[in-house]
Amino acid sequence: MSPSLKKTGIPPLRLLVLILGTFLICILTEGYLILDLKNEPFRYAFWEVVFWGLLLYWSVQVRIRLPFQASVSQLFLFALAMVVLFPLWIVPLLVFLQGSGNTWYKQVFNRSQDALATVVAGLTWNFFTQNPLYLGSWNLSAGAGIALAALAFFATNTLLVTTAIHLSSGTPWKEVWRKNIKWLALSYLLLSPLALLLARAYETPLIGNWGGWTVLLFLVPLYYSRYYWDEKVRLEQAFDTTLEVLMNALEAKEKQTRMHSERVADIARDLAKAFYNDEAKAQEIYRAARLHDIGKIAIPEAVLLKPGKLTEAEFDLIKSHTKLGAELLSPARKVAFDQLVYNVILYHHERWDGRGYPEGLAGQDIPEEARIVGLADAYEAMTAGRPYREAKSPEEALKEVQDFSGVQFDPKLVRLFTVLWNQNPIWRDREAYLAAKGGSVSPSTLPQPSSESSLPSSSEPGSRTSES
Repeated sequence: MSPSLKKTGIPPLRLLVLILGTFLICILTEGYLILDLKNEPFRYAFWEVVFWGLLLYWSVQVRIRLPFQASVSQLFLFALAMVVLFPLWIVPLLVFLQGSGNTWYKQVFNRSQDALATVVAGLTWNFFTQNPLYLGSWNLSAGAGIALAALAFFATNTLLVTTAIHLSSGTPWKEVWRKNIKWLALSYLLLSPLALLLARAYETPLIGNWGGWTVLLFLVPLYYSRYYWDEKVRLEQAFDTTLEVLMNALEAKEKQTRMHSERVADIARDLAKAFYNDEAKAQEIYRAARLHDIGKIAIPEAVLLKPGKLTEAEFDLIKSHTKLGAELLSPARKVAFDQLVYNVILYHHERWDGRGYPEGLAGQDIPEEARIVGLADAYEAMTAGRPYREAKSPEEALKEVQDFSGVQFDPKLVRLFTVLWNQNPIWRDREAYLAAKGGSVSPSTLPQPSSESSLPSSSEPGSRTSES
């Protein structure tokens, strides 16, 4: 697969430097190859070069869109096959002609990075043809050469595209890599023998007297193989859309906690970033935090929105939302969600002192991601208010978080949270957050808080600061 940049608009300065730098290196390298290899024997007619050029063009036309303004194609298969067949100087020229994008800088970048990746792959292949690799009497040069050439193409291509997307969109580099590229790595290695097979089939005709017929037959399975990646991307997009629908359904059902999951997710992402110093990990926790209360969809509204004190049975029903959420998303296990998501949904109400639910985990036994989301959830709930109690000010909520350090919350997380809070992030004040997000809620539309609470007050033993 050969990823390419798809984002439109005026490129920022750093992206422009990357684009022009890639173009310049591509031109200089191609010039060197032409001067160095111009006398290399050329075994094929002009129309055969045109045939392979058309195959490159076809591969670009059936590309698949990826998240984060990128796309992926099978161009690398035909580029590698051509590296085996033709002198190296001509292949990057043909690859450079296969442009994509409707703005000048996308055209320049996509053409240049594909051509440069082809040069690196070609040099890798040539190294093994000129320096044979043997294992006993077995000549491994072709197999090792094509596999490493594919990896060289992959490394050059994806490094440049991922960096370009990072510079143009501001998306963390690791997140772009994880979402767009990571799952493609195995494909490069597994499909690389096919490039060698295409080249050998062209050299040794199996149908008629021209190897092109065999190559054309390979286009049928190649065309349909793209549906695997297409369906994978569509599946992820469908899951993301489904999650948004579920979140909207939950917020519509429980209006007084409108934007609750989004604010919890923003707090959790900042806290995770400070805790792990890892953008990609923080983004994973953000996504999981959006789903932390998904099980409340299964809780009857009469209980979920009850303005007065809950009975013990009703409180037990509320607490079941952790397990209900995990069960609700269980069909997506190993397909769209990893264990981190289920840890957050199941354990975000566990307490540092072991008096939480559903399993009474304590201290380090509670997954780190659940501890992070649990603290974010508690702060959001305290500053949002509930039918059974009034909202606290940001200062009051911070003090309560600090008071429950080592009791309900991980002390290290409380210290990090305090540092973040003092930096005055947008999520610190709920009204400011809702106004910024365009989701402010009129207090007159909310149920009036009751003087009774279903939870113990903070002065009583076993109290909670977070809502159930």
